[in-house]
Amino acid sequence: MSVDSTTRTASIAIGERHSRPIVRRLRNGLYLPLALIAVVTAVPFVAMILLALRPAGIVTLRRIFFSTSFTLENFRQVFAGATMVRWIANSLVYALVSVVIVLFLASMAGYAFAKKKFWGREAIFWSFIAMLMVPTQATIIPLFILIAKLNGVDTLWGLIVPTLANAQAVFLLRQFIMGIPDELIEAAKLDGASEFRIYAQIILPLSKPILATLAIFVFLWHWNDFLWPLIVSQSDSTRTLTVGLATLQSLTPAVSTIMAAAAISFIPNLLIFLLFQRYLIQSIATTGLKS
Repeated sequence: MSVDSTTRTASIAIGERHSRPIVRRLRNGLYLPLALIAVVTAVPFVAMILLALRPAGIVTLRRIFFSTSFTLENFRQVFAGATMVRWIANSLVYALVSVVIVLFLASMAGYAFAKKKFWGREAIFWSFIAMLMVPTQATIIPLFILIAKLNGVDTLWGLIVPTLANAQAVFLLRQFIMGIPDELIEAAKLDGASEFRIYAQIILPLSKPILATLAIFVFLWHWNDFLWPLIVSQSDSTRTLTVGLATLQSLTPAVSTIMAAAAISFIPNLLIFLLFQRYLIQSIATTGLKS
């Protein structure tokens, strides 16, 4: 190795050694503002939990955060009747059934758009994706008229069916499946595997990260959905939890009781995230990587 190249290598090494402390200080300097942002973001949630555990009548910030009085009476009042349990059950059915069917349909469509060649594939795909640019509010009236003609108003299937065609889920699955090597599919075909077997035993197992990510998003979309359930569900027997909480507010209960109901509505979101967070992180980490 020449003297010049040795000198250049040594200079680069010295420069990197001097730059590391600067980078470390800059990185450490970001922790404080990020921690402050996290605290500010968590304050409303902590206030909701504390208020749900306080006796009725406590509404000031000082008493919410510093009072020593705790009670579970607010949660008892929430579950005093069967209405809240019914709302929770309706929301679970609405969210879980939608997750299963949306992922099933979107994964099959994504596989077809990613790996199958047929006439008009790109035109059909981009026409389908164009649905993302149409606001939900623009289609809500004709959709309600269609469901009403089919006698689906105030029914659970009337809630679920219109939300099953999810263009965003199809797009994300198609982009992920495009990264699966074609050689795996060709090898399975040489072994005599049918299309459905390829889909079930190759595509789905390799798509677990994106499926888990979409499961979280689709569940949250449906669990927190308000506008469509508000329009379709017209009785307590079909109302979801979000609509039920809105009607509960109209009865002017104590603020602590409403916060207790809101805290209960948060629990499924947390459980779903904790259940699938490993796949969510894996999906984010592998975004943009091709096999």
